[in-house]
Parts: sequence; C-alpha cells; structure tokens
Amino acid sequence: MFKNMKFGSIEDASILRKFTVLFLLMSIIPIGVLFYFYLELKDSGSIKITEANFSTTLFLIVLGVAVGYWAMRSVLKSLIDITRSNRDALTAILGPEKIQELSEEKNEINVLARSFSEVTSRLEENIKSLEMAKKTLHSVLTRVGQGISSMHDIGSFLDLIVETVVDAFSARVGFLMLVDGTRNNLYLNAVYGVNVGPKSHIKLSADGKPFGEILKGNRPVIIDFLEEAFFKDDHYRALFKTPMLCAPLALHEHVIGILVVGGKHSGLTFQDDEKSLIHNLALQTAVAIENSQLNENVEKTYFETISALALAVDAKDRYSRGHLDRVADYVVRIAKAMQLSEENIKTLRNAARLHDVGKIGIPDEVLTKPAPLTIQEMDMMKKHPEIGESIIRPVRFLRNLCDIVRHHHEKLDGSGYPDGLKEDQISLLVRITTVADIYDALTTDRPYRKKYSFEDASKILRDMRGQLDQSVVETFLSTFNASGQPEQV
Repeated sequence: MFKNMKFGSIEDASILRKFTVLFLLMSIIPIGVLFYFYLELKDSGSIKITEANFSTTLFLIVLGVAVGYWAMRSVLKSLIDITRSNRDALTAILGPEKIQELSEEKNEINVLARSFSEVTSRLEENIKSLEMAKKTLHSVLTRVGQGISSMHDIGSFLDLIVETVVDAFSARVGFLMLVDGTRNNLYLNAVYGVNVGPKSHIKLSADGKPFGEILKGNRPVIIDFLEEAFFKDDHYRALFKTPMLCAPLALHEHVIGILVVGGKHSGLTFQDDEKSLIHNLALQTAVAIENSQLNENVEKTYFETISALALAVDAKDRYSRGHLDRVADYVVRIAKAMQLSEENIKTLRNAARLHDVGKIGIPDEVLTKPAPLTIQEMDMMKKHPEIGESIIRPVRFLRNLCDIVRHHHEKLDGSGYPDGLKEDQISLLVRITTVADIYDALTTDRPYRKKYSFEDASKILRDMRGQLDQSVVETFLSTFNASGQPEQV
C-alpha cells in the first residue's frame, strides 16, 4: 500500500504546499488545548487549571507561535526573493522607465497583465530581429554566391562584397582597404555609397588611427566616434561615417586588409550579431583574395609557357622574327586611339602575342619555305588558326582569346579562313588584329619580295575596302606621322 506513495522534501515543495503544512503545524497546539478544555467540561462540568498546567500550555502555545512565525517568515522571504528576481528580470527586459510606470499602477492584476503584455511585445521584437538577421545572412550569402559564380576578376568580387554588406547592414557607406607590399600602408581597393574620386588618393598608415589597433588586434571593432583632426580632407570626411563597423581580413594569422561599413540609416550603432557576421564574411573574403592571387600566378605561368611556344615559332623564320611583338604594339595603338576599355586592350595585346601559336603544328619546310606556297602548302598553312585555338581553349582564362586567334584571317566579304565569316559575324577586336597583322606582313621583308613602304602599305590596306574595316584602317594609319613613323598615342 505504501510502496507507491512518494514523500518529497518540504524544501522542494510549492509555496502553497509549504503554507498548508505550516498552517496545520501551527494549529495543532491551540486545537489540542481547546480539545482538552472540551473534555474537562464534558466530564466534570468545570475546567480545573493548575499553575503547572497553565504554564505548560502557555509555553507550548508560545513555542508553536514562534515556530510558525519563523517558518512563515522563511516562506514569505522565498516569495519576496522570487518577486525581486522577477522584477530584476523584467527590468532587464523592459527597462527601469517602464518598470517605474508599471509600479504606479495600484491594481496588481493590471500590473501583471501589462507586464506580460510588455514582455510578449519585446519577445515579438526579438523574434523579428532574429528573422531579419536570418534574412540578412541569407541575402549576403546569396549575393556573394552569385558573385562568385559570375566573377570575372577579384576586383568585381570585392566591389560586390562591399555593396552587399552596406545594403545588408542598412549602412550609408562601405569600403575595403588592402595592405600594400611594404605592409606599412593601407590603400583603398573597393568602395560603395560615396564618390571619393581616384582610389589611389586614399591611403592610410597601417599602424596609425583608426585602423592600426584593429589590424594588430585581429578582431572586429565598432568605432562610434572619430576625432575631428583625423579628417584630412573631404574625401576622408565622406568615407568615414560613424558609427563604423570594422573587420580585419585575416589570413593564416596575417592581416591583409580591412572591411568597413559605416553610418547606420537608423542612427543607431551596430549590434554584436552584425559584428559576428562581418567578421566571418571578412575571413571568407581574405581566402578569396588569396585564391585569386594563386590563380593569377598559375595563369601567368600558363600564359608565359604558351607565349614561349608562339615565340619559338616566330623565331624560326628570320624574315618574320619579331612579328608577334610588333602586332601586339599595333593593336594596342589602334585600341587606344579608338578609346577602348583597358580590358579590351589587354585582350588584344595577349591575343596578338598568341595569334600565330598554331603554326607550331605546321611543318618547318612549309613554315620557312623561301618561296610562295603551293595550293596544298597554303591549305596546310590555313590550318594554323584552328590549331592555335585548340591549344588555348582548354585553358579557362585564355578562352576570351579564342575568337581572335581563330578568326584573325577572316575578311568582311567572306573570303577569309577558316570559317568564311562575313560583316557583323566578325568582332571589332578581330578586325583590329587583322589590320595590324596584314600591315606588319606588308612592311617586313619576305624571301620572294622586299617590304613595302608606309605609303604603299597604306594604299594596299585602303584598296582592301571590301575585306578590311576601313574605320579601323584609318584609325591605325592616323597613329603614324607623314614619314611613316609611329606617333605617340
């Protein structure tokens, strides 16, 4: 019967149970005295109280009251401690001003109801903040992921990182600075939200304020204030908007730069969760920068290797030796005169250095023949653009050169090779390379003829009106002076 009964310690009981037990204990002695008096009246009709009985009864009653008082005081103290703890917790959640407002309420039920209402409201705000942080993180990761998949160069990727962080943190401006080779200075690499002119104008000491300590400490920091003396000019004033959230770009215990966002639209400062987010993003950005540098070194090695092959072919024929370098110089001159982008100029220069690499697959007796080629030999020679393309196509970063390498012998009227392209099928970069290639061939000695003068070569290029882009021809010829010497472009 008693096996299933559980007797717990009263210390672990609820306040209501403690009160009930203590009330019963306090009631035993008074009830016992009253019961004794009842029995005396029933049996004898009167109550006989001796001095000894009265003293004993009084002592027991006083003892019961004292024990009850101590026990009840202990219970009430526990209740007060719980109330104080709850009040402190509410103060931490709602703030002292709201607690003071609630304390003026006389109705305890209203106080309790309003307290629960305020706590619930704050919890809902915290949930919204967590959801916003989750959406911010998802947005950052999504945009960064898209940037990685479509990234053409590390500069575009870093611009995307800065733009994404500024938007995600509702900031006004963001920028990324990298440590230079001497590790003494920081130079501006990417910026979003403000126009500061040429990036090279912005340079800071890697040891001075405000970023020196951040770089040395290798941890994210929130800067709420900058001294007026720090702002050297309007560029700095526009760039450094407080509060600023700064995170070092750390890589293998070395800091290679710093990522900064500043100027909250809300006017508030940045939070710890934002500090944690930008810190993790800065670490990943540092890894991306290192990978880019490694890829650049590998790509440079590949390019130099293939260029060496092309130069080896170029060196076989003493008549055309130096052809690749001259064509590279010509295409750059044309591109600059046409005000093409730096990216297009780079593509033209690299393609010109590799455009004849396919001749490595042509037999030497054909390649160096000191006489005009036969039809069969010419057909063999016409294979070199396709061979050249097949050599560079497997190398991912050289694929943008494939169009020029394959089609630099195409003509606007479709008489070129290997694909017989016409008019708009031939890109501007290919047209530029074709003009430069033909001009160099005309103005160099061949075993079967002497080189043409500038005037004669110019006439031949203009006579090829249906085959060559005359706007490119005229732009090219305008880069020479009257005596046929190159002008400064």
